[in-house]
Order: sequence, then structure tokens, then C-alpha cells
Amino acid sequence: MEINFVAVFVAALAAFFLGFFWYTIIFAKPWQKEIGMGVKPEGAQPPSMGMMLGGSFVLEVLMALVLAYVLGKDADAMKGLITGGLIGLAMVGFAFGVNYLFEGKSLKHWLINAGYNTVVFAVMGLIIGAM
Repeated sequence: MEINFVAVFVAALAAFFLGFFWYTIIFAKPWQKEIGMGVKPEGAQPPSMGMMLGGSFVLEVLMALVLAYVLGKDADAMKGLITGGLIGLAMVGFAFGVNYLFEGKSLKHWLINAGYNTVVFAVMGLIIGAM
């Protein structure tokens, strides 16, 4: 199977920056409230910013790589957009939903996180399909 690694890298980069805007600008306040940001459990160590950013980019490259594999070499932008969006919602978002039900997390929290994954996979699919 042929994979366009430039498209994978561009898609991962888009996901990285979309995550920044989603969680720090668009939904910053409601998301921070939902996760209890600012409330530090006793003995908790703050995560390393470098580890968070580097780790998230590596994971986004892996997600884009798998999405490129699923789409195949004959995908176009529309197939990428639709397939990515469906994977983001049905696979990732719904899996989050199961966990959130058992963890007692709110619908708002789920909508923010599932919405991000739906949009980010759709955008990655669009980029991979278009390139």
C-alpha cells in the first residue's frame, strides 16, 4: 500500500494546531471547567509541556498514518472528509461516550471532546484525500 507521508505529516500538523485552537480558544472555558483545571489533587505532579506537545504530535502522526491506510491510495477529498468524520464520531467519539457514561462525566464534556475528534479526523481525511 502506498501512503503519502507528506499528506500524513500535513494532516498531523493540522490536527495539532486545531487542537490548540479547540481547547485554548474556542472551548477553553467550558473545557477547563469540565476537567476541573486549576484544582490540583494532592501529590499530583504537573505534566511536562514538552512531553505533552511532543507526545500529542507523535500520536497525531500515528492517527493520520492509520487514516491514510484506511482511506487507501484512491481516496479523494470528499471520501477523506466523510470517512474521517465518521471515524472521529463513530469510533472515537462513541468510545469516549461509553467511558464517559461509566465515569459519570457530563454530556458537555463529551460534546467538546467527541466534537474535536470528529472535526480533527474529518480535516485529516480531507487533507489526506486531497493530496
